[in-house]
Amino acid sequence: MDHTRNSRHGGFSLLELLVVVAIVAMLSAFAYPSYMNYVVNTKRTAATTMLMRIADRQQQFFMDNKRYANALTELGYATAFVWVSDNGNTVPPGDADAVYAFGLANITPTQYLAFAAPIGQQQIRDTKCAALTIDHAGAKKAYGSQPDDCW
Repeated sequence: MDHTRNSRHGGFSLLELLVVVAIVAMLSAFAYPSYMNYVVNTKRTAATTMLMRIADRQQQFFMDNKRYANALTELGYATAFVWVSDNGNTVPPGDADAVYAFGLANITPTQYLAFAAPIGQQQIRDTKCAALTIDHAGAKKAYGSQPDDCW
């Protein structure tokens, strides 16, 4: 008996395939922005963690020297400005993995301001929080379009 004439071939029709592609496209359209938001927030966490480390080192430096450090080199970093990757590791200046640059500003013997500025793609994507700062009193600020819940 020849079953090939009356039986339907296995597989998907073009219409079924198009429906599946459309469903996957819709799911991706909703998932991708959430994923990118998660990535930006994760990289921002690396910045806030590093700022807290700098603040801790400044407090220890103040206890030892009765003044705040004038540069990150006095706190044990290799250069006056520090760059970190998204996993929080310091990287050389200009490294492709760098997502934030850190430094100190407004330094007096009794005051300082540590800042983190996003660079590269992080700067483009994180307009909500942009730059982050912490000062000698522990006051944390963010400068962006929605800075209220950046820390």
